Order: sequence, then C-alpha cells, then structure tokens
Amino acid sequence: MAHMIVAGNWKMNASKSAVTELLSGLKDNVASVSNAELVVFPPFPYLAQAQAELMGTGIRIGVQNICAQDKGAYTGEVSLVMAKEFDVSYVLVGHSERRALFAEDDSQVAAKYVATQAMQLTPILCVGETLEQREQGRTLSVVNGQIQAVIDAAGGASFAHAVIAYEPVWAIGTGLTASPKQAQEVHRAIRDHIADVAPEQARGLKILYGGSVTVASAEELFAQADIDGGLVGGASLQADSFLAIGRAAK
Repeated sequence: MAHMIVAGNWKMNASKSAVTELLSGLKDNVASVSNAELVVFPPFPYLAQAQAELMGTGIRIGVQNICAQDKGAYTGEVSLVMAKEFDVSYVLVGHSERRALFAEDDSQVAAKYVATQAMQLTPILCVGETLEQREQGRTLSVVNGQIQAVIDAAGGASFAHAVIAYEPVWAIGTGLTASPKQAQEVHRAIRDHIADVAPEQARGLKILYGGSVTVASAEELFAQADIDGGLVGGASLQADSFLAIGRAAK
C-alpha cells in the first residue's frame, strides 16, 4: 500500500476535452509517482469518462459530495448506490465549501460519513477552521468538535476505514498555506483526539493536508510526521503539477 494519498478535487471545473487531456497526462506518467496513491474527484457528469479512461491505471476515483439517502424524491441529488457503479473508492464528506455555501452542519456530515461506510466506500472527512476562529484561538476546539460529531455517530473504530483531510478554510483558494509547523500541530492534535477513543485506528489513520497545496509547498508539508498526503485543489487541474505533488510524497 502506498504510504501517502494525493487527492485532486476538481470542484466545478471540467469539460469532456479537458478531462481527456488531464487524464491522459496522468496515465502516461503515473509510474513516476512511487509513494502515493493518486485519486481524482471529477464532477458527477464526468464519472463515466473517468472510469473508462482510468481502468487498470491504479489511479482511484472519488466523488465530491453525496446524498445520505439511497433513493427517492431528492431532486438534484446523487446517491452512493449510483456513484458506486462508476468504480468510486472515496467520497469527500463535509468539505468546507459544502459547510459554508450549502449550510451542511455536523449532523448532516456525520450522516453522509455513516452512509458512505455502509456502502463500503471510504469517506474523506474534511475538517477545518475559518480565519476568525484561528485568530480567536479556537482552531483545535473547532476541528475536534467536527471530528467528535462523527465519533458520536459512528464510533472511533470507524476511522479504520476512513481518511481525514485538515483544510484550514482561510487557506483554500487564497494562495495562503498553513506553515508546515502549523499544519503538523493540527494533524498531531487530530490524531491525539481520535487516539483517546481508538488508539489503534489513530495510529494507522491517514490525515491529509488541504489548503492551497502547491508544487512549491508539498515537499515540506509531506515531510511532517503526521501529514500523510494532500487534498489538492487548483493544482490538480494540470497533470504536470498534480504529478509533481505526487512525487513530493517520499
């Protein structure tokens, strides 16, 4: 198993031709990434295209959001049952943009986490604080509170089949990045919080850093003891930069 995970969240960016170009570049050079599992998160309309183009490459596919319900009158939603038909492995749960722009609260995030695991898929639980919360000294209380909501719903042992992504909201799309020291402190606190209820799962848990990860910042971030890869935004839209970040996982 690769030591790290480097996941590319495309957000609401893509076209058929752009997907072909990006995935071709990844397929042609994926062998250059030796110590990280690469995962791409396309928008829903491009899942079938990604499935067809990535078959047999070792590059995994994830979805950016999901409905906790299996089916029914939920106009505009996509179920886990549907997503699983496209060889999806991972599901982003509680991304800061879902929390901030679509008012997803901790209980909704926990429900999606539980539903994802029930379908034998791996949730990537996203947690993080705003700039205001960091300036108030509330970073750890906010992050641990978001994690505790999932522990309360699913139990600490559930983290044997989950990934966490720490994404300081103030560093997403702003060009700002938490310093390696700042990121490591939060990652360590996350692992310690989970270790209080599930020490074995905490030791094996992969905790990714997300927040304007770039080629320039990746190597030093990934060198930290409790940073196990990255959740990459804009830099994942170009094959060269995404692969370079993958190669930074050593």
